[in-house]
Amino acid sequence: MAATHASPGAMLLRLWQRLAPWPGGRWLFSHILSRMVPYTGSISPRIRELRPGYARVELRDRRRVRNHLNSIHAIALANLGEVASGLAMLTGLPSSTRGIAVKISTEYFKKARGLLVAETHCEVPQVQGEDMDYVVQADIHDRDGDVVARTTACWRLGPV
Repeated sequence: MAATHASPGAMLLRLWQRLAPWPGGRWLFSHILSRMVPYTGSISPRIRELRPGYARVELRDRRRVRNHLNSIHAIALANLGEVASGLAMLTGLPSSTRGIAVKISTEYFKKARGLLVAETHCEVPQVQGEDMDYVVQADIHDRDGDVVARTTACWRLGPV
């Protein structure tokens, strides 16, 4: 009999549920996520809320994510949007389903400076055994509540 392994999304949700209630648990979860997904970790995202269909992720403004215009780099914003969209959607999938981003686009509305928050609300799709594409959007807000960028990610979902 073949061993069954939980999908990364199911594993992350269980880890979040275990760590988030404890002091320092959200920081530890964010650190573990950054180690699991090194490129995502390059921006040091901080996961603030997570449940199936919803994620709120923060990005602190610091030199390593800035561009030559003294604002947060476009690709750091795209990375932030991708992680928020992926966490919201993937953590709601059954453990028999996996996903990978196959297309990402980001619209930029204004220079991004200061603490940023990416937020994703989405319906968790029903995957019926065949690969399917599912589009998820993340809005990235600054401290004033203005949308500075919007990332749209197309995720290919299918059986593990």
